[in-house]
Amino acid sequence: MQNEGQWNRHARWWQREFSAGADPEYEDQILPLVARHIQGARRVLDVGCGEGQVARRVASRGAEVVGLDPTAAQIEVARERGGGPAYLRARAEALPCRDGSFDTVLVCLALEHVDAFEDAIAEVARVLEPRGRFVLLLGHPLLQAPGSAWIDDRILGEMYWRVGAYLTEERRFHEVAPGVDLLLVHRPLSRYVHAMGRAGLLIDDMVEEAPPTRVIAESWGFPEAATIPRVLLISAIRSS
Repeated sequence: MQNEGQWNRHARWWQREFSAGADPEYEDQILPLVARHIQGARRVLDVGCGEGQVARRVASRGAEVVGLDPTAAQIEVARERGGGPAYLRARAEALPCRDGSFDTVLVCLALEHVDAFEDAIAEVARVLEPRGRFVLLLGHPLLQAPGSAWIDDRILGEMYWRVGAYLTEERRFHEVAPGVDLLLVHRPLSRYVHAMGRAGLLIDDMVEEAPPTRVIAESWGFPEAATIPRVLLISAIRSS
């Protein structure tokens, strides 16, 4: 992952706002999605684990879990909170793991913060055993396209989601909260799909769910909010 300095500066914000039950999207959608798609996993690598809330949930289901993150402040808190996983500092494009050492690799809302994402996907394939599973969650690329946003047109009396320059790849620091700027790299979905194919990761499932009811009620309030997926899950098998 890139820009560890930014993540170190804003780690406390992340830990306060998006962990320990604070965020309804994680609690009502992301954690249940992960749980459904790693059923039966024995040895799981969580790349970009942050402070460990997803890794802890996976470990609670009986899997042996290793969480990796490049940000010292996140790994420090992950170790303090415990919950079963082992944690190490490492970058997604240089995983300190043996070939074929995991039956499942998870990357949850982290790959869009990685510049060298193709190298990261190749590393995922390397550390997966044959027929191992890769579970990737992204902020939906349509939401992250430059210029995309909810539009409240008071003149025409219309409220709708505008899709911006979807095919334009853009690397920017995005203000996700007042005073909190984090690197975000927008790419069309096809870029991820092609990189996975080249690495021998064969997609067998894709999930686009409506946002959780609490997220719609608390955050959006637009009539068509339930028709715009905020999170995309892709599941793939490493070819043998």
